[in-house]
Amino acid sequence: MLLEASEIAHKAVSAALDIQASDIVLLDIRKPGGFADYFVICNAETKRQMEAVGEEVDKQLTLQGAKLIHREGNNESGWLLLDFGAVIVHIFSPDQREFYQLDKLWGEAPVVVKIQ
Repeated sequence: MLLEASEIAHKAVSAALDIQASDIVLLDIRKPGGFADYFVICNAETKRQMEAVGEEVDKQLTLQGAKLIHREGNNESGWLLLDFGAVIVHIFSPDQREFYQLDKLWGEAPVVVKIQ
């Protein structure tokens, strides 16, 4: 059974948390965005952790029936994007997260979950 977008987004948050990602935010971007329903944004402190978070999120969401449509960036660049259609997961090094400031860019989007 295919999960709803909100369930997929919450599964992504749980998977990132399992690998000890930090500063996790789940934004509902349905109104301001239009191209996706949810953004999951989180930090990974090291390159190894960034790869591990990406792999775990991909694995857990795939097990739930979600399909990875596109993957961009890598642990060397300091950012990784996993596009599951309705849910887009952004994994950043702290420096790259500060640079891109997606939290501020999408500041009008309601925060569904915030885990420091």
